[in-house]
Amino acid sequence: MSGIVFKLIDLLSRLMAGLPMRIQYSIASIVYYIVYYVLRYRHRIVVENLKNSFPEKSETEIKRITKDFYRHFSDLFIESNALRGFSETELLKRCKFINPGVMDELYEQGKSVSVVLGHYGNWEYFASFQLAVKHKALAIYKPLKNKFFDEYMIRIRSKFGVQPVAMANIFRELVTYKNKGIPTATLFIADQSPHKQQIRFWADFLNQPTPVLLGTEKVAGKLNQAVVFFKMRKVKRGFYEVEVEKLFDDLSMVNERDITLRHMKVLEDLIKEQPEYWLWSHRRWKHKQALTN
Repeated sequence: MSGIVFKLIDLLSRLMAGLPMRIQYSIASIVYYIVYYVLRYRHRIVVENLKNSFPEKSETEIKRITKDFYRHFSDLFIESNALRGFSETELLKRCKFINPGVMDELYEQGKSVSVVLGHYGNWEYFASFQLAVKHKALAIYKPLKNKFFDEYMIRIRSKFGVQPVAMANIFRELVTYKNKGIPTATLFIADQSPHKQQIRFWADFLNQPTPVLLGTEKVAGKLNQAVVFFKMRKVKRGFYEVEVEKLFDDLSMVNERDITLRHMKVLEDLIKEQPEYWLWSHRRWKHKQALTN
């Protein structure tokens, strides 16, 4: 994509972000109609993922969850861009941490933290992270091939103080902060689909053998960080609450797989509460476990 085309898209994005949210959500409703009824974006993948994850649910229930997912998915498109026009006050109103004291306590102990979350709710609203914690807030990201969109996403995610760090550089960055005596809190999205060569083991997740990438576990284990899970729930359209659940204080005697299985179970339970708010269009199960005798 040329720089001129991107600048035009960027201008339209800014203009849209400046509109009142009621108008932006009207646009989201139009996006929903186009994505669900016209383009049928990844519809087969969404339905297949839902049926495999919830074999006990009827066709009617699967269809209802599917439609609700696409409504939420369309809202995500609008909400993520709307971050550009939000003030700190507006974002904290829309992404409210209900028990920040858990993080405050770890900070007072001088404890760095690995924060686990999934593609649930609106993970882009964790741009508010640095506004809610005393730790130095970092977020791991996968650089995009398109440099213009890569810079665009970094600007949005870092607008309120969070430092985006590429996965390849995260350990070195955390060691630097540790040597300076600065407690860090690092966001890990734990439901990524790993490359085949990165699969370390398989776990049961949503009724399916699921490949696991050990990222959070290795970093947190080597640096003996605490591990918490950010449970985001959608309160109403455009508004979310985040519950901080502490999983581990000390990892010195904890097996890596136990860390993985623990946070996967927390995410699974969260998804089961309201399935429509997980990213079902993601090809989480594109790799299949080989059958052995």
